[in-house]
Amino acid sequence: MAKQLKVILRDLEYLEIQQAARSQQMSIAEWVRQALVRACRREDLGDVEKKLAAVRIASQHESPTADIETMLAEIEQGYLSDRQP
Repeated sequence: MAKQLKVILRDLEYLEIQQAARSQQMSIAEWVRQALVRACRREDLGDVEKKLAAVRIASQHESPTADIETMLAEIEQGYLSDRQP
């Protein structure tokens, strides 16, 4: 099902969008739809960039670590010690 969206633009904004749509040989409506889709995709990518930035910052910190087998064994040992009286 399609929905209608009403957007009020200033004259200059409308003319710029109209020219952009004409230059790509498409209707203003189609140009706006595609522009909105691109904007949504860029917004999603921004979240990925924020996550990558956080990982990069976190990787600069020195913290105790071990190989995966040792860490899993320690976790398992912790679970088992909680169960013993």
